[in-house]
Amino acid sequence: MVEIHGTCATRFDEVRAALASLLETADVGGSAAVYVDGEPLVDLWGGHVDEARTVEWERDTITNVWSTTKTMTALCALILADRGELDLAAPVAAYWPEFAAAGKERVRVRHLLSHTAGLPSWDEPMTAEDLYDWEGAVRRLAAQAPRWEPGADAGYHVVTQGFLVGEVVRRVTGRSLGAFFAEEVAGPLGADFHIGLAAEHDHRVAPVIAPEAPDGPAVPPRAHEIANPLLPPTAANGTAWRRAEIPAGNGHGNARSVALAQSALACGGTVRGVRLLSPAGCERALEEQFDGVDRYLDMRMRYGMGYALYGGAPGGPRACFWGGMDGSIAWIDFDARMVVSYVTNQVRNPGAPGGNRGMEIVLAAYGGV
Repeated sequence: MVEIHGTCATRFDEVRAALASLLETADVGGSAAVYVDGEPLVDLWGGHVDEARTVEWERDTITNVWSTTKTMTALCALILADRGELDLAAPVAAYWPEFAAAGKERVRVRHLLSHTAGLPSWDEPMTAEDLYDWEGAVRRLAAQAPRWEPGADAGYHVVTQGFLVGEVVRRVTGRSLGAFFAEEVAGPLGADFHIGLAAEHDHRVAPVIAPEAPDGPAVPPRAHEIANPLLPPTAANGTAWRRAEIPAGNGHGNARSVALAQSALACGGTVRGVRLLSPAGCERALEEQFDGVDRYLDMRMRYGMGYALYGGAPGGPRACFWGGMDGSIAWIDFDARMVVSYVTNQVRNPGAPGGNRGMEIVLAAYGGV
């Protein structure tokens, strides 16, 4: 029996049970959080940080959350848009002149946020080490042509989105995405989330645990087209990865910090007296940019401004979300003023049972709403 630590309001006991179930089956360790009106009604953790299960997952354990990082990058862009410093409808080249090369003068900032820019990966072969060279990575993106008419189709920009949006943020503010996030979001809120991890936090990191070799089809048919660079999960355990800023995939945090930061959207822009953006600025996340089959994910997606949008039955929640390949997730429900998050260091094979385990926590949370 895995021991679950932390606090949980009685009406969210299903979340505690769901976390315990996940940690008793395949996930080694992790944390879950539910924030409503900016307050932590669920703040739980349990399991271990190592595959041998010898070191316990602690309250302040953090880990790489992969693409859940994209929700933080999107939040930064929305904050700048709300301040009037960034026009989401403007050409990217208005802020980044070199970007207009090779027919990209038609690419808008909103295309970057909605995976419709036509730059889902680099055309030139890339290695993980190339991601640690910010200038080189964005220079290559600025030089290449889009793979489709910008805005006409969507294809998941798995790693490039963070560099594209991050470079726009850098051009507008003079600060890197990681620095802007630290100074304008994490710092004011006291959120323990980092895009570019300082060495002082290394001792708290739960290393990523890679899955066993897949025994069948693991990815959608065209996914290989965006697998550049190839990133084994264990790449996240290297020091260079932690120190770099990869705003689409190397954020480090826990469920508590994810939920706290994203509560800015759920709560109309103000969390615990800290105002990050206006209510109208929050609503921009829900502005639909694409509704159709993503050419690489091979499934129907509704993309808003930096987030996927709930696409279920009519009358469902006004919600946006995104998650990582480790099963982590940030789910933001505007009507319930609620954020649900799950974070784990256990990566599973794509398509394996339990791949949507973050959604198990989300569904459990709705049992208490």
